Formats: sequence, structure tokens, C-alpha cells
Amino acid sequence: MSDVNETTGVGGATGAGVPGPPGDLSRFSINQMTVKQLTLPELTEACVRLGVPGVGLWREPVRAYGTEAAAKLVHDAGLAVTTLCRGGFLTASDPAARADALDDNRAAIDEAVTLGTDTLVLVSGGLPPGSRDLYGARERIADALAVLAPYAGERGVRLAIEPLHPMYASDRCVVSTLDQALDLAERFPVEQVGVVVDTYHLWWDDRAPAAIARAGDRIHSFQLADWTTPLPAGVLNGRGLIGEGVIDMRAWRERVDAAGYEGPIEVELFNDTLWVRDGVELLADVAERYVRHAL
Repeated sequence: MSDVNETTGVGGATGAGVPGPPGDLSRFSINQMTVKQLTLPELTEACVRLGVPGVGLWREPVRAYGTEAAAKLVHDAGLAVTTLCRGGFLTASDPAARADALDDNRAAIDEAVTLGTDTLVLVSGGLPPGSRDLYGARERIADALAVLAPYAGERGVRLAIEPLHPMYASDRCVVSTLDQALDLAERFPVEQVGVVVDTYHLWWDDRAPAAIARAGDRIHSFQLADWTTPLPAGVLNGRGLIGEGVIDMRAWRERVDAAGYEGPIEVELFNDTLWVRDGVELLADVAERYVRHAL
């Protein structure tokens, strides 16, 4: 392991020609999908080498590795699991599909407990096939939360509703704004249901700053990704490195801080171009950009 700077908590040279990023990484977390080319052991080792204190994990690779084994690996390395992605997809109208979704979300809550994170990110789900009823879909989310929120609360897990950019409303997430997410979350205790503030999805909404202030303690996760243009084909994997696009990351961080959020700041990128880079070098680049553009 590299020497650690006692002032910043950030490692120096890491070997393999990858320098440790300068600056304060005390709140920084890397989402596993940002560097999905790294296996979980590789990611864990890279975080230790670079002085990255937290990781946001995804259920699929964690399950492939083994949930209990993943928990031991990460925690033995001294890393905090800041979030687990993802639960949700709660908009189905078919009773059997709704029951399956509830079962899957209960399993996700249990996995969060095993991994030692108190935050399960929810992507709510899109319109069922043939439906045009956005209101009905959102109310089915509320109905599902009425079942899941107490289950999560009893286990010390918070459900964090993530609003996604409106371009995803039809097939992925009918919750498009932070206000819509809060309208759902505020039906439940704050320790059970809150929201995710993700710059990639919310930067365009001029009502978002007021919604952040409204959210206050319901901000359960804060994620960064930049918006670059032109978007690539298949926009799901078009999130840019922070500092490459049009979003003022520091201003968003200041807004969230002003609302009282003091938790981890997680960088979550989906980008085919980034996934072919060396994963450790990419992680170092992401951490350096976080310090330069968000702090």
C-alpha cells in the first residue's frame, strides 16, 4: 500500500504509473459501474491503493461473487459500502409481476443488510406494456413502498428513490423530477424512504434547487455524472466524466451541503468508452476530477 497523506487521507504514488490524486477524498465514493472492467477484488485493491474510502455496489456482480464473500472482502479492506443498486421496478399492473417485484426488493433489502449499507437505491420502473397512465404507475410505486418501507425500516435500510431524466420515463423510470420523488417519499418516515440527487438526471430542472432544499434529511444519496453533447447512440451509456460536460458540479455539491447532507458523494458513470480504459487509471482520473470540479 502507498504512504497516506495525513492531511488529506489520500495515497501518494500507487505503482504501475498511477499517481494518487491530490486533495480530500474523505466523502468520495466510486460506484462499481463506473469501473465495471475491474473485478470486485481489483476494485477493492485499487480503492485501498488510491485512498478511496467508499464504494457503491451493484447487485448483479455482488451476487456473482457471493454476497457474504463480497461483504467480507470490502469490509476487511476498510471500505464503506455507500449504496446498493438497485431495487425498484415497482410499476407492473399484473398481480404476479407485482408480487415478484416485491419479493425481489425484499431480497435487495436483505442484501443491503449483509453488505453493511443503509441505502438501497430504487429505480422505480417505466410504464407497463400498452399503458399510457403515468399517474397510475406512480401510485403503484406508492402502494409498493407501503409494503417495503416498514420491512426496510425494521432492518435499518433506507429506500432511496432516484428520479431519472425524462427520456427514461417510458421504459425505465416514471419518476422524472426530484419533486415527484419527494411526493412519494414524504408519505413515509424519513428513516425509511428518501431520495437520490443525481446531477446527470436533474441538472436541467430549474426547480431542482428548491427541491433539494425541500428534501433536507431525505437526501439519502448524492451522485455525480456529467452531461456531454452530442449524446451517443444508446444514451444509457453516455454519462461523461465530471468536468467534461455542462454541469456545474461544485454548485450542485454546495446546494446539497446547504440542505444538510453530509454523506458520501458517489461518482456513477455508464460509458462504453470509459469501460475500455485501464480501470485503475480511470479510478484515479475520476478521483482527481472529483477533487478539482466538485470540492
